[in-house]
Amino acid sequence: MNSIKSVPARVLSRRGGHSLEAEREQFDKSQAISISKAINTQEAPVKEKHARRIILGTHHEKGAFTFWSYAIGLPLPSSAILSWKFCHVLHKVLRDGHPNVLQDCQRYRSNIRETGDLWGHLHDRYGQLVSIYTRLLLTKISFHVKHPEFPPGLEVSDEVLEKTAGTDVNNIFQLTVELFDYLDCELKLSESVFRQLNTSMAVSQMSAVQCRLAPLIQVIQDCSHLYHYSVKLMFKLHSCLPADTLQGHRDRFHEQFRSLKNFFKKASDMLYFKRLIQIPRLPESPPNFLRASALAEHVKPVVVIPEEAPEDEEPENLIEISTTSTTEPQITSDLFEQTFGPPNGVWDDRDAQIESLKKEVETLRAEMEKIKLEAQRYITQLKAQVNSLEGEVEEQRKQKQKALVDNEQLRDELERLQRVKQDSDRSQRLCAEAEKKANATEIRYTKLKEKHSELINTHAELLRKNADTAKQLTVTQQSQEEVARVKEQLAFQVEQVKREAEMKLEDQSVQMEQLRQELDARRDELEQAQRSLSHAKQAGVELSAQLDALHAEKEVLRRSVSEKECELLSTRGLVQEKELQLSQEADKATREIRELQGRLLEKSNQEQSLQQKLLDEQFGILQETVREAQAILSDAMAKLDDPLHLRCTSSPDYLLSRAQAALESTDALEKGHAQYVASMADAAGLVGALALFAHLTGDTIVNGSATAHLAPTDHADRLMETCRECGQQSLEYLEQLKDRQRLGSAQLGDVQGALRGVLQLAQELRPKSLDIKQEELGDMVEKEMASTSEAIEDAVRRIEEMMSQARNESSGVKLEVNERILNSCTDLMKAIRLLVTTSTNLQKEIVESGRGAATTQEFYAKNSRWTEGLISASKAVGWGATQLVESADRVVLHTGKYEELIVCSHEIAASTAQLVAASKVKAEKTSRNLARLQECSRNVNEMAANVVASTKSGQEQIEEKDTMDFSGMSLIKLKKEEMETQVKVLELEKRLEGERVRLGELRKQHYVLAGGCEDAPEDGEARPAPAPRRGILKKPPIAQKPGLGEP
Repeated sequence: MNSIKSVPARVLSRRGGHSLEAEREQFDKSQAISISKAINTQEAPVKEKHARRIILGTHHEKGAFTFWSYAIGLPLPSSAILSWKFCHVLHKVLRDGHPNVLQDCQRYRSNIRETGDLWGHLHDRYGQLVSIYTRLLLTKISFHVKHPEFPPGLEVSDEVLEKTAGTDVNNIFQLTVELFDYLDCELKLSESVFRQLNTSMAVSQMSAVQCRLAPLIQVIQDCSHLYHYSVKLMFKLHSCLPADTLQGHRDRFHEQFRSLKNFFKKASDMLYFKRLIQIPRLPESPPNFLRASALAEHVKPVVVIPEEAPEDEEPENLIEISTTSTTEPQITSDLFEQTFGPPNGVWDDRDAQIESLKKEVETLRAEMEKIKLEAQRYITQLKAQVNSLEGEVEEQRKQKQKALVDNEQLRDELERLQRVKQDSDRSQRLCAEAEKKANATEIRYTKLKEKHSELINTHAELLRKNADTAKQLTVTQQSQEEVARVKEQLAFQVEQVKREAEMKLEDQSVQMEQLRQELDARRDELEQAQRSLSHAKQAGVELSAQLDALHAEKEVLRRSVSEKECELLSTRGLVQEKELQLSQEADKATREIRELQGRLLEKSNQEQSLQQKLLDEQFGILQETVREAQAILSDAMAKLDDPLHLRCTSSPDYLLSRAQAALESTDALEKGHAQYVASMADAAGLVGALALFAHLTGDTIVNGSATAHLAPTDHADRLMETCRECGQQSLEYLEQLKDRQRLGSAQLGDVQGALRGVLQLAQELRPKSLDIKQEELGDMVEKEMASTSEAIEDAVRRIEEMMSQARNESSGVKLEVNERILNSCTDLMKAIRLLVTTSTNLQKEIVESGRGAATTQEFYAKNSRWTEGLISASKAVGWGATQLVESADRVVLHTGKYEELIVCSHEIAASTAQLVAASKVKAEKTSRNLARLQECSRNVNEMAANVVASTKSGQEQIEEKDTMDFSGMSLIKLKKEEMETQVKVLELEKRLEGERVRLGELRKQHYVLAGGCEDAPEDGEARPAPAPRRGILKKPPIAQKPGLGEP
């Protein structure tokens, strides 16, 4: 289909008839002159104007066919300098020529390889450079054919490089190795050139030296891009793989860095390069790939080519500017059809048209093949005729040699006759007859030469007619690019045959000129013979016999000439028949092409209408998306003033994440908007980005309102106002997208500014306790767990010391009570120590299984809320252990209360439960360490219960040893004691109630402080705050002393 579509653009734009042929001949002539001037055996650099004309020629014909058609005819094996300059010109054509040049060069890889292998085996200074240069060109062609994303000029953006490398480590690894190989070939060529220059102590202003240095300009341009891409990919590899795995890559890169830096330094010091190219400076040391932040320090080396001064000769207009406006609609329609295909409405009609056009093209192609075979057969016949004519010329040359031998014999005979002085009159008569016969022979020879010249002219005319026929076939076959190239090759072969025939005809003309000179010499000899024949009367009879023999030979020559004339007439008739047949076929092809042009013109009009319909549909889809986005934002703004939304709350951290996501979505929206403005036939990017922006911005507004419900008044007002401004700016932007006139000038600057304001307010509302750096969380976890273990070990040691001290200072019931309490505390500490150890192991297992390629600190920083829970639980366990030991010490020394031990036991049980819960959040259900941790938790609870039981039993043994004896009291005294006891009970109850209220307030404040350090729920949804319930902050009542009950 693409080949069919390209027919009208070329035919309509070049319907000049004979102007096309003249233009083609002028183009071929100009390219031949430029190639011969650029690629020669002179040891001087290639002139830029000749190389530029060759490059413009590749853009003119959209390929390098003409360049290669002349290049393969160059005698490259005969001169190393010629091969060197050929490689230089080919390098420039690859870098700056048309993109199709790469495919054309791919077809001539074998020619390039053969040239390099030939000069690689010879010990020639230029030959060694040619061998290295051909390897570089082959590597360049292979790389760009394998990676079409990289143009031969190697100028791609970082986004294209990232897209080409992808996310697969193996692809990145392989691409890096190929870039290293590419850069090695470039550096090897530069090192070989400088090595030869250092050996010869050359000066850069000499033409011989500049001939070697000129290709290094393209090498410098390639090396700067290859170095930048290698650095990017090496940093990307180090972010995915361990450093030890890439040690070989780093060593190879460092070696290339030193070689490239040395190359740039040498080139910068040469005067030749200073006026032609601005060479970048590399850093003193290579990049440190082990440090990811070093990528920000990398600066891309940029090569600058100064503008050239205008030359005396104006370059020829090889590219037709006038054809641009004609071919642009057709190219646009082709791209449209390739990208989107035809709509459903006209698919069947277009299919039928396409099938009919395909059949007609196949018919034309078969006819073209037939014409091509006929032309080939005709050329073969002409070659056979040329060969037969050459055979005839050779036969005439042999006859001429025989005549020369006969003349030599006659000369000898005449010399003998000079000595004979008899019969003078008869000799004179015979001499006159011989002169007449010689004149007749000369006249016949002249006619034969004229016939030969006429045959040569006829042959040249036939070749010209064949060239005209080939050109007409070229015009006919321009509908298909491949057929055009075949015809150009055929024309080139015919041109070669023509040149060979002309050379042979020139040789024949030279030989005829020599024959003419020899004939003149013979005429002089005959004149001398006439003077001598006056004295040769006696040999007249023998001379007449010899002349009769010559006359017979001339008759034979006359008959052969008449036969050749008949053959020439038959050949001329065949040529006329062939010309008539070719003209009829050309007329038929012309009529068919005109019909195809009309059909394709109609088809292009249909495609234009379909394209306009597609543009309207794309704009309609965009408008529907804009209306949906406006509905989403309007609903979000309506919730700002909705009284039912007042009970919804959210956290500043979640608002920060939503606002950040909305701000990032504006970048994608700007990119989609720019793409749609550039090409309104594709609104997919803008529609997707617009939907994402509307949802994220609406989510930001809703969560901003929910966050403002818990914020201080000043911040709440500012946040609500900023959210409202964000919604209004977003709606204004969407209104601009609905208008075709204002769509291209729509800007997101105000929306982004409002979102940044929401981000700033969310940052101000974040709790101040989250100021710890994320990278310090991992170290804090390890420190807290270590300090908890140390506190437990210290507690066990202190309990043992208290045990020994109690045994020395107490006895009896007190010793028994103290030992029981201290033993239960020791068992509790051991159980806690085992629980902390198991929790540490489980924590390591969680980190190892969840961190992946990240470090431990990065894992803790990523899960900061869970990490802070671990730190809080660890601190609580350590503090509870310390408090338990201090309380036990005071109880043993009779300076403390038993209730302190009970409270500390409850706190330790709660703290260990918190540690277990924090560890259990991210552990796998099948983990063995988790099962051990749960078992240790149950053991700690049992040990804590033992401590409480031991404390209570010891308290009962010590405080209830005295019985209450009221038998000796009177009634009045008992009543008095009862009243005092009731007063004391009421006081204690009132104090107990006050302490419970105080405990509740303390716990409430503790929960407020602890809740400020925690993040919002992970699902991030704003939800109504639950109403506080009375008594929810209370724990079960603390155990009372025996005997103190309520009345």
